[in-house]
Amino acid sequence: MAVTNKLSRREKIKFRIRKKISGTTERPRLCVFRSNSEIYAQIIDDATGKTIASVSSQKSTGTKTEKAKAVGASIASKAKDANIANVIFDRNGFLYHGRIKALADAARENGLQF
Repeated sequence: MAVTNKLSRREKIKFRIRKKISGTTERPRLCVFRSNSEIYAQIIDDATGKTIASVSSQKSTGTKTEKAKAVGASIASKAKDANIANVIFDRNGFLYHGRIKALADAARENGLQF
């Protein structure tokens, strides 16, 4: 019961966020997904419906927060390779706290602007 309420709450937040933001070719969307043990990031161009770059923490080691920082740095370097400097951050219904914030801060430190 509590899991269903938590998921439905996150889905409501997610739809409310996605109503307002959308990635373009000039400024794609950086979408983050957090599972219990891993974290994933994608840079998506919603105009064409294509994923430009994606990174996961599955091969990383360390604590969950360290994995999130590594993913943030990696997605920023992949964005640089794809000539992307500005993105729109999509936290995907998750609170901007903990691992989500660590990933965002690491991406900013490595040159990604949002």
